[in-house]
Amino acid sequence: MIKILFVCHGNICRSPMCEFVFKDMVAKAGLSEQFHIESRATHTDEIWNGQGSPVYPPAKAKMTEHGISCDGKRAQLLQYSEYSRFDYFIGMDSENLYAMRRILHGDKDGKVSLLLDYSNHPRDVADPWYTRDFETTYRDVVEGCKGLLDYLKKKMG
Repeated sequence: MIKILFVCHGNICRSPMCEFVFKDMVAKAGLSEQFHIESRATHTDEIWNGQGSPVYPPAKAKMTEHGISCDGKRAQLLQYSEYSRFDYFIGMDSENLYAMRRILHGDKDGKVSLLLDYSNHPRDVADPWYTRDFETTYRDVVEGCKGLLDYLKKKMG
């Protein structure tokens, strides 16, 4: 089983979009049994008293527009102990990459990468919390998730 953890700053926009878009792609490819997919935050901005915020309403609306549900998802913080549990840690931007490596005490096994490194145009996924452009973020997420799935299917043989 391939275990993937998508990571962004607050786990309310980009990483949950990736989590549920990728789950949808994997299901449509008939590969759900071969993957375990979750998402996390690098900061506690959206977690209070142990309770994470739900997916940000405009991000949730964008996924709903494309027939993808993220009901029940709440922000969770990335933990050092998860390094041994997951095969891939996929960040959204260079700031996430830095924070992930700090939390995970480095990346001795080469598990940390950026989502759009799996695309033909590597770049950061813009944070829609700041840009308010959820459509561009959604397109970036789909582009990166397709590239990641193609990469993993080749590795699977």
